[in-house]
Amino acid sequence: MATTTTWNIASLDRETADGYVFTAHYTVNATDETYKSGAYGSIGFERPETLVPFADLTEETVVGWVKDLLTAEKVAEVEAALQAQLDEQAAPTKASGLPWATN
Repeated sequence: MATTTTWNIASLDRETADGYVFTAHYTVNATDETYKSGAYGSIGFERPETLVPFADLTEETVVGWVKDLLTAEKVAEVEAALQAQLDEQAAPTKASGLPWATN
């Protein structure tokens, strides 16, 4: 099955005086239509020379900032870890229970 991975912004921390966003809290969710996995993270931003007005920010823009700051390598690692979680759900490599107890 094809895996769909979605990056979203859960919240932004900003300075009220000028709207400078200094932290983004993000989620990453993966699904293969049967199983789901997810991750949460936060990342801080340095003040840019030119601020984008807070009201003009879009989720797409901020997700781009997050991915750029994380680097393509880290983005790939996060997505691979979520894929590994989906794979484990589909074909578990560990289990618990008692051999003498049946369902």
